[in-house]
Amino acid sequence: MSEDNKLIERKPTELIKEKSQYAIAFGVIAMMLYITGFPLFVIFFFGILAFFIWKTLSAPSHNGTREIFEFYLLGNDILRDDERRWYGFEIQEVIVRGERILKYMKGAPPLVYFTLGALYNKIGDHKSAEKHLVYVLENDTSDEKNFVYPSPELRAYVKTLRKIEREPAESPLTSAAVRSLERARRNRGKSLLEKSRDAVREADFKKVEAELERRNHKELPESNEPRQFVSVVSETVQKEIEIQTQKQISDEKKAETQNGVAPKKEKRKKEKTNEDAFGNRKSISEVLHDIYDSK
Repeated sequence: MSEDNKLIERKPTELIKEKSQYAIAFGVIAMMLYITGFPLFVIFFFGILAFFIWKTLSAPSHNGTREIFEFYLLGNDILRDDERRWYGFEIQEVIVRGERILKYMKGAPPLVYFTLGALYNKIGDHKSAEKHLVYVLENDTSDEKNFVYPSPELRAYVKTLRKIEREPAESPLTSAAVRSLERARRNRGKSLLEKSRDAVREADFKKVEAELERRNHKELPESNEPRQFVSVVSETVQKEIEIQTQKQISDEKKAETQNGVAPKKEKRKKEKTNEDAFGNRKSISEVLHDIYDSK
C-alpha cells in the first residue's frame, strides 16, 4: 500500500475530536433539560436549532476566499518587474492582509506563504522572508498533495481556484496573477531564499562584530600620553625669549672662558631629566621682566 493511500485511509483525528466535543456537550445539555422536566419535543427542537446554527457558523466563508485572491492580485502587482515604484506603507498593508489570512485560515495555501516571503524580501525584512520561504520551499508538508483533510476554508478556496483555471476569461486578472506567482515560486523561489539567508547571516555577523568591538573598546586602558602644552605667549614674545636665552647662554660661556673654566658640553646626557637640563635657566616671568625693562 502506498504512502498516499495510507494518508487517505487515516481518519482526520482533529475533526473527529471537534465533533465529539460538540456531541458530548449537546448530550449533557439535553440530559439536564430532560431531568429538569422539559418535554422531549422541546429538547429535540432546541437540538435541531443548535445543529443548524453550528452548521451555519462552521460553513466556509466566501469573503475569506475572496480576500485570498485579492491578496494574490495586490502581491503580484508589487512583485511584478515593471517601472512602478511602491511606497513602503502600500507593501506593509498587503503584508498585513497575508498575515491575517494565515491567522484565520487553517492550512493556508502554500502560495500565500510564498507571496508573503517574497514581499518581506522586497522590503528588506529577510528574517521573516526566510521563515515563510523555508516553509513553502523546504518543508515536505507544504506540498499541495499532502493536504488530504482540508478545512472548509481551504475546500472553498480550491473550488474557486479550479473554477478560475477552467474559465480564465471570467476572471482574467486573477488568473494571470495566480499563474505569475506560481511561475515565480517555481523559478525564483530558491534564489529569493538564498538571498534572504545571506542577508540574515551578514546582519548576524555585523552584530557580533559590533559587540566584540564594543567590548574591546571597554577593555582598552585609558591613554597616559601627556597633553600638549599650549603657550599663551605670543609668537613675538616667544622669539624674544629665545633670543635672550641664547644670549644668556653665550654670556655664561664667555665668562667661564675668561675665568679659566672649561666650557660646558652642549649635549646633555640622555639620563638627565628635563628639570636638570633647564635648572640653571631663568623662568619665563624673569625673562619677560628683563625684556620689558630693557625696552
